[in-house]
Amino acid sequence: MTAQRAPGGAVTAASNTAPNAAPNEASSATEAAYDAVVLAGGGARRLGGVDKPGVRVGGRALLDRVLGACSGAGTTVVVAAPRPTARPVVWAREEPAGAGPLAALDAGLRCAGAEWVVVLSADLPFLGEPTVRRLLAALRDSGADGAVLRDPGGRDQPLVAAYRRASLRREIGVLAAEHDGLTGLPLRSLTARLELTRVADAVASFDCDTWDDIAAARARIREHGHVLDEWISAVKDELGIELDVDTGLLLDLARDAAHGVARPAAPLTTFLVGYAAATAAAGGGPKAVADAARKAAALAVRWAEESAPGAEGETAAGAAPDAGPGSGSASGAARDGRSDARPDAG
Repeated sequence: MTAQRAPGGAVTAASNTAPNAAPNEASSATEAAYDAVVLAGGGARRLGGVDKPGVRVGGRALLDRVLGACSGAGTTVVVAAPRPTARPVVWAREEPAGAGPLAALDAGLRCAGAEWVVVLSADLPFLGEPTVRRLLAALRDSGADGAVLRDPGGRDQPLVAAYRRASLRREIGVLAAEHDGLTGLPLRSLTARLELTRVADAVASFDCDTWDDIAAARARIREHGHVLDEWISAVKDELGIELDVDTGLLLDLARDAAHGVARPAAPLTTFLVGYAAATAAAGGGPKAVADAARKAAALAVRWAEESAPGAEGETAAGAAPDAGPGSGSASGAARDGRSDARPDAG
């Protein structure tokens, strides 16, 4: 059926058939071509029934943080009622609504066509692309039906996992036939039938079930070792920027501009570097940022060198050539005919 544009630019379909549900045959065999299914329903009872996927951590909704982690997916399906999102997605809904995670997964899979499917919950504040790639690599290398994340307590997290779509469809079909449908069936009734391999990641497996979890997540991203990366990710999402930013390069440039020119030069220079990169000819991107940053940094160094003692073109006193006769500088003393004046004479 015809897809509709949902709030925030997302794609929505009224049924479980997505407009781009065909297998991702065009993807390179050397890359892990996959689709993603994000389960964003549920009642969030331990959060008082609040819309958990919309709760913000580090200025971004939990759902948007998870969508960022699976941005490499060919198709991303979110099983929930449509809402604004930072990235385009396909919306699906289990029937009846609230039928449980297995029914929700089934609805999402009907909109996915890739051989591999990453299945995620919408409450993972620290999940990132590297973990998704590790899951896909483990799935590829093991030959298993799925690769699931294991939390620090040794528990499998089936909603942070990569699966072979054919394996999921096969076993879901068997369960539906055995139980006359999927309503109310737990997810473990499916995973118990699969051959799984495990990937450990204590940070990425952290999920937000309570307000204490939300508070812990918000505190962690403000720690010194995380705050810059978190802030850059939030800004990129807010501005719709996909560019990989070399933060070290830009911080070095800001330092050079602040120390060699003046403090306000730091943000202004980095802004101009970004503008120059954005207006660069085709083929710019991260390289254009790096090239512009190097040019600006070299300029800041030249600027600073001009004010250093003994800089080319300066007098021994480091004074400006047009200093007035009464300035007390060596050049002023020379013009007054005083040969015994010191550079710092009063």
